Amino acid sequence: MYRVMTVCTGNICRSPMAEVVLRDRFEAAGLSDQVVVDSTGISDEESGNPIDPRALRVLQARGYEVSEHCARQVRAEDIGARDLVLAMTSAHARALRRLADGGDAEHVRMFRSFDPAAPTDGPEHRLDVDDPWYGDAAGFEVTMAEVEAAADAIVDHVRRALGVRQA
Repeated sequence: MYRVMTVCTGNICRSPMAEVVLRDRFEAAGLSDQVVVDSTGISDEESGNPIDPRALRVLQARGYEVSEHCARQVRAEDIGARDLVLAMTSAHARALRRLADGGDAEHVRMFRSFDPAAPTDGPEHRLDVDDPWYGDAAGFEVTMAEVEAAADAIVDHVRRALGVRQA
């Protein structure tokens, strides 16, 4: 199994949204029996909480099936147990690399680094996925658009890593 983990701050908005979208895309690509996707947060402040209701509404409005979610904090062993760790922001990526203590940091990537329309020059923070938590429903739409824009390229990346030809 190829294991993918998405990571944001509290694991109630961005990373579970990305988890749901990626699961859907891997299933559509016929890879759901070869790829496992989960999500975590850098902070423990939301541990045990469900997905934010605003994130849930955006996902459901776009036709995604959302299973029960329980926020949890990332642990160092989580990073080593994943083939691809997708950080929502540059701050998350730095925290993950520190937590991995260099040992398993090579597979920590920025989620939006897979978005073909994302900026390719300048500082890493230009690839941050917008944090919708402090805003209204429109912010969750922006986040969803950023997640969906990178999802297919992530699937292609994993497909290549698995050595699976595109159908």
